[in-house]
Amino acid sequence: MSTLQYCPDLFAYNRRESREVMVGNVGIGGGNPIRIQSMITSDTRDTEGCVKEILQLADAGCEIVRLTAQTKKYAQNLENIVREVRGAGYDVPLVADIHFKPDAAFEAAKWVEKIRVNPGNYADKKKFEIREYTDDQYVEELARIEEGFSPLVELCKEKKRAMRIGTNHGSLSDRIMNRYGDTPLGMVESALEFARIARGLDYHNFVFSMKASNPKVMIEAYRLLVARLYDLGGDWNYPIHLGVTEAGDGEDGRIKSAVGIGSLLNDGIGSTVRVSLTEDPIKEIPVARKLVSSFQQKENEVSTQEALAPCYDPFSYSRRKTEKIEVQGVALGGNETFRVFTTQEKWNAVAHKLKSMGDFQPEVILDSAGALEIDPRDEAAVAALAQEESAQLVTIPNGLEGLEVVPAYRLLASKIDVKHPILLKDTFTPSVDAERDFEETLIESARNLGSLLCDGIGDAIIVQGEQAPGQSLRLSYNILQAAGARIFKTDYVACPSCGRTLFNLQETTQKIRSATGHLKGVRIAVMGCIVNGPGEMADADFGYVGGAPNKINLYVGKEAVKFNIPEAEAVDRLIDLIKEHDKWIDAPEAVADV
Repeated sequence: MSTLQYCPDLFAYNRRESREVMVGNVGIGGGNPIRIQSMITSDTRDTEGCVKEILQLADAGCEIVRLTAQTKKYAQNLENIVREVRGAGYDVPLVADIHFKPDAAFEAAKWVEKIRVNPGNYADKKKFEIREYTDDQYVEELARIEEGFSPLVELCKEKKRAMRIGTNHGSLSDRIMNRYGDTPLGMVESALEFARIARGLDYHNFVFSMKASNPKVMIEAYRLLVARLYDLGGDWNYPIHLGVTEAGDGEDGRIKSAVGIGSLLNDGIGSTVRVSLTEDPIKEIPVARKLVSSFQQKENEVSTQEALAPCYDPFSYSRRKTEKIEVQGVALGGNETFRVFTTQEKWNAVAHKLKSMGDFQPEVILDSAGALEIDPRDEAAVAALAQEESAQLVTIPNGLEGLEVVPAYRLLASKIDVKHPILLKDTFTPSVDAERDFEETLIESARNLGSLLCDGIGDAIIVQGEQAPGQSLRLSYNILQAAGARIFKTDYVACPSCGRTLFNLQETTQKIRSATGHLKGVRIAVMGCIVNGPGEMADADFGYVGGAPNKINLYVGKEAVKFNIPEAEAVDRLIDLIKEHDKWIDAPEAVADV
């Protein structure tokens, strides 16, 4: 178990304290609310299109708006965009997103309130080279980076610009990859190298981010970053920007974002968020607002469990090693797959159409499962369970007061013998409201269940916050998929549209989904450009990446194997590639209701 600490108490909510960083007139961190951000999709050379999107986002409640600045030429037009936005009476701060081009960052800093730099590609050219660095060579590399990065820091300091030092899992430099590997530790070290340069120049108006498309990697990286900041000292209290990059679209994108961002918000981490959906950016705002709403005025809590050690390592995923048991003829616990429970009432409602429900099957009925319901604060009940020789299915009773879902299950898992499998509930108050906003239910369920699953806690789940039987089952399976707990369908990594995108991401993603959605366990990445493409390909089996306008490159893993394919035929060529690697099966015929 790691001795690093990333939050004061794993069994009670405490919001991480940070210094305030000003982005124009908007404060991040300090005593400010959690800020909501998004990013426009228009070409930065299109002044009218950019201004229109920025104003729409601001009207929807977006507090900070980002736009790309691929080159100095693009960055020069920021002057016109800023003038038009301010002339329209809007003071929403603007952020320039910089990759590869320091001269674009210099130009952008003249006009916008914040610069986002990616340590993986600001001063490095990624070539996927394998090289062993001696300590002296590594020091030389750091000196080269300092020489390239310091002038931008000085300019931002002079003009009172903010900065985000934003590491992406998909674009770590070759230098970091060769020393630390493709790991959360590498992500953290990459950011700290740039932060040390900034601090050496007495510049502190910056925030950190650790974004990844895999929620487990993203959660571990942010936790490790915050732990390192705590160790470095109280004046390393910089705000944290949260986001799951390439989350995708629809329910999957919302669930994956809620799992990653929500897990960290549960732990008090995060001063600003961006939900990255492969949809119109304006649709990101209500999702982000729902995600942060329950934390905006949340009071810090005092735990009575100070001496209790957690049963899991927050920095390295490992499933809790329970014993296998059988419930209603279904094996769960141990190394068995994560199971999906439902109630007798919901089972009865869908029993006549199980054949047509495909993969969204109810597996165990809670009412007759014999699960032991234990309040983890009830020492007598915990002691009685300790006398049981055989493994028992354990859960927490509905109606529990004084403990929220995540700390309650962490407490339970830390107090009972590891042999006992645990059934996770998304809420202790089953919904009786058929009119409840489903997106709110989705976010709450994914945040609570996903957080625990990513901690390695739990062997089965039940969604109680959604009243509709079929919808609650679909949500259960999709949460398991997003948390990487049970892969039952094709997994997609799809980046949000932005000004760098070289094709229509939303249409293309849907087209690829339609053609490949039946390929269970296959992971496909759909990337609008090469900024994160090759790196994120490492987590995908196949990749579809914009290489040039209307031209697509296809990847196997992180290796590009087909180049400059006309967009009109690229999906068919992707299917051919999947077939070449024996990952293709024909789609099954639909089963009609009986």
